[in-house]
Amino acid sequence: MKYELYYWDGIQGRGEFVRLALEAAGADYVDVTRKKGGEAKMMKLMQSGATPSFAPPFLKAGKLLIGQTANILLYLGDRHGLAPKTEAGRLWAHQLQLTVSDFVVEIHDVHHPVGSGLYYEDQKPEAKRRAGGFIEQRVPKFLGYFERVAKANKAGKGRHMVGAKLSHVDTSLFQVVEGLRYAFPNAMRAAEKKAPRVVAVHDAVAALPRMRAYLESPRRIPFNEMGIFRHYPELDSK
Repeated sequence: MKYELYYWDGIQGRGEFVRLALEAAGADYVDVTRKKGGEAKMMKLMQSGATPSFAPPFLKAGKLLIGQTANILLYLGDRHGLAPKTEAGRLWAHQLQLTVSDFVVEIHDVHHPVGSGLYYEDQKPEAKRRAGGFIEQRVPKFLGYFERVAKANKAGKGRHMVGAKLSHVDTSLFQVVEGLRYAFPNAMRAAEKKAPRVVAVHDAVAALPRMRAYLESPRRIPFNEMGIFRHYPELDSK
């Protein structure tokens, strides 16, 4: 099966969490909006059909049209061995993925604390205030939680979040660390010292041959100030 991934062209965004899982699995897929007429096709699918998505990303898998990042990864995890085989294991991985989604919302809202319909420049004072609490409280809380989970997963041997094998939780945590390093390099230098197991999971994903090939290819869209992870120096602690 050749998957069709629908997400906005030019930004990593939430679509990148799906891309990373597809790449790790060696799955055959096309990034539709990077092709001519792709965005129009995406908008048409969002406005029609029995199961339209509220927003991208969504994935076309045969006759299935699957929306919401965590939901897509639940499907891919089961189909491509990126989740445990047991029901309890799959639900645990999905729970962790939903927690990643919660974290992603908070990361985005640092630079858009008032409203997503406003430009960053229209809410800079509020963003500065939001960034302080995010760096001091929320980053340690989320990374601390994932650190405890990684430590408790003895089967993962410091390389995996769930069980003894690579999962979509690992690839998603990799993206979170990469994105935070881009957006808050100063803050992350301090935060990573308290989350060595999270960093180890990141490094294990980065070392995978398929992942290295993807990260070095044009398929990997660079971070920029249009996505979830944005680097505004004034928001980063010294």
